[in-house]
Amino acid sequence: MIARELAVALREAGLMWHPAEGDRFQLDLPDEVELEAEADIFTVSEMTIEARQTPSGTDLAFNGTTEWALDAVTLADAVWLPREDQLRDLLRGTFRRLTRLGDAFLVEIEIAGETLAFEHPDPAEAYGLALLELISRSH
Repeated sequence: MIARELAVALREAGLMWHPAEGDRFQLDLPDEVELEAEADIFTVSEMTIEARQTPSGTDLAFNGTTEWALDAVTLADAVWLPREDQLRDLLRGTFRRLTRLGDAFLVEIEIAGETLAFEHPDPAEAYGLALLELISRSH
């Protein structure tokens, strides 16, 4: 799982999230809302947190099993924390290889004939950095 900072950067770059069972996220509520749960990591699950389509978009509905009282948040109030496999899938045809380099991992992608490499101790972070570059170049 990637760090919140990278997840926020991906969201701001334009990564769209369509919540699915097993997806993890954190809350990202306005500054005026004081909520300890903002640092907690939640998992989309039919039993506890369900993605519901509403006329205004997608809401994440908390089904009464959390310790604090929150009925639902909009997708805009959540930061998706994609897994390594999700990040790799999002790279699609640009992904070339993942290589272990001692204590780090190197992800290589190819964009318009140019090979780009992204190194990080956590493979998910390396995938995330590569995806951020891919999204940035697609605008």
